[in-house]
Amino acid sequence: MTKTAMQKGSRNLFRDLGFSAGAAAELAVKSSLIDAISETIARRKLTQKEAAELCATDQPTLSKVLRGRMESVTIDRLTAWLTALGRTVEIHVRPYNARTKSGHLVAVL
Repeated sequence: MTKTAMQKGSRNLFRDLGFSAGAAAELAVKSSLIDAISETIARRKLTQKEAAELCATDQPTLSKVLRGRMESVTIDRLTAWLTALGRTVEIHVRPYNARTKSGHLVAVL
C-alpha cells in the first residue's frame, strides 16, 4: 500500500488552491454569500425564476452563480440579491490595528 503525503490546509480553500491572499479572501466571501442566497431561496421555497425576478436578474445568471460561477458577479451584487430576498446584510469595519500589516475580508454568517 502506498502512503500519500498529507499537508495541513489553511482555513481558506481558495488559498490552498493557489490563489493570492486577496483573491482567496474575495472568493471565500463570495462563496459564503452565495451559500446564504441558496439557503434563502430554499427556505422561502422560491423557484430560481421567482428568485431571479426578486433579484432583478435573469434565471440563467442566477443559476450560474448558484453553481459556483463567481467570476461574473461582484460582492456588491451578491449583497443586493440578499437584501432583495429579504435578508439584512451588515458591514462592520474594525478599528485600525498598528500591529497588523494589513486588514482582511471575511464574511460572518
